Amino acid sequence: MKALSRFGELAWFKLPTECNAERGYRQLAYMGWRYKAPKEGIDRFIESVVKGVPTQLEWVLDVTRMNWVLLPERVLIEAQGLADPAFAEVIHSMNTQDQEFCIKSIDDIDLIVQHLQRIPIP
Repeated sequence: MKALSRFGELAWFKLPTECNAERGYRQLAYMGWRYKAPKEGIDRFIESVVKGVPTQLEWVLDVTRMNWVLLPERVLIEAQGLADPAFAEVIHSMNTQDQEFCIKSIDDIDLIVQHLQRIPIP
């Protein structure tokens, strides 16, 4: 939250927990947020910053809806978009069936956040 708020005042933010406390498995990392008044071009700036981070997975910033979502590209492809009702099912399936992918996403999101915290504000 702190990293993203450097680029504008947040109206909403979501970052799932790393571990499902009830079942004990690692969960897919992604971030969702909305700025109260997004600055012109900040979406492209954040997207370019993310692309410059040496991640294990390919990441995309989806800004097609009111809330922006940064997530592994594979999730967006398999769910056929954020609006598809299958999105939650795809996340659940990855959480329970592909722990290696979830761990990579957790490691990546940490790197991305660290980079967003250090990058000069445009």
